[in-house]
Amino acid sequence: MSTISVPPIVNVEEDCQELNQAFRGLGCDAKKVIAILGHRTQVQRLAIADAYYQQFGEDLHERLKSELHGHFEKAMLLWMMDATKRDTQLLIESAKGIGANDTAFLGILCSRTPSQILCIKQTYFKTYSKSLESHIEGETTGDYRKLLLALVRGDRSESVNLDQQLAETDAHELYRAGASRLGANEDTFIHVLTSRSAVQLSTTLQFYLRTFGHDLEKVIKKETAGNFQTALLTVMECTCYPAQFFAKELYQSMKGLGTDDYTLIRVVVTRAETDMQYIKTEFSSIYKKTLEQMISGDTSGNYRLFLLTLVGGE
Repeated sequence: MSTISVPPIVNVEEDCQELNQAFRGLGCDAKKVIAILGHRTQVQRLAIADAYYQQFGEDLHERLKSELHGHFEKAMLLWMMDATKRDTQLLIESAKGIGANDTAFLGILCSRTPSQILCIKQTYFKTYSKSLESHIEGETTGDYRKLLLALVRGDRSESVNLDQQLAETDAHELYRAGASRLGANEDTFIHVLTSRSAVQLSTTLQFYLRTFGHDLEKVIKKETAGNFQTALLTVMECTCYPAQFFAKELYQSMKGLGTDDYTLIRVVVTRAETDMQYIKTEFSSIYKKTLEQMISGDTSGNYRLFLLTLVGGE
């Protein structure tokens, strides 16, 4: 559920005029920019960018880049991008640190549909003249590589129907692949965790717990290690409980001294129009404070105002 508040009537030409006024003179009227672009859907934002070029002969993205600064600039520029281009850019940035920034990379792949992943791969190839798969193959090894490549293939079922028999079969296969033997059958873990729909995988995990008296997470922690273990656990949580997963990411980005602004911006910008309301509910339930309160305490100025606007706090 989106947290973006959009007015009932949007006039693209008037928005362009207002934005142009905000850019005039010494300094930018950032609050006016936020009041307009922070309350428009992606379709509307892209239409505004097209109309702005038609009216003023200037690329709105470049104008924003010249007018804004710091974390606020980063967040706004991502917000103004087409979703596929944005996801591709974020994947490229996180892929540079595969092994160190797995959560960002995995979080994007696990929360996108197969058709979205296909579009990301096509955009990646157009940008770099090589496949995303080839990058992964060059940076990773072993079962960890197999898992990432399985996610990038985009084989996860998009069916909304639940197959109870398949859930029971998968649960027994996972048991035979881990708890019932010495050493894990990693290929079984990879296949089930990357190919089943969220509802299907959640049902399998519930059946596994009821049948065998322990959860799959315990087995993964016992039978696997390193990046592969972390990736399996991340895939499982992000697929089955995305709101919980992103709530934890947001909290981790702001807890303690300093703020991980890259993660904070990535999650807020990419989830604001999809499931941010659910993320906020999970956040409050887990941490006993609102997301808005934590953002207010860890950010400042126009950057704070923009983030709060996107999460429905302004």
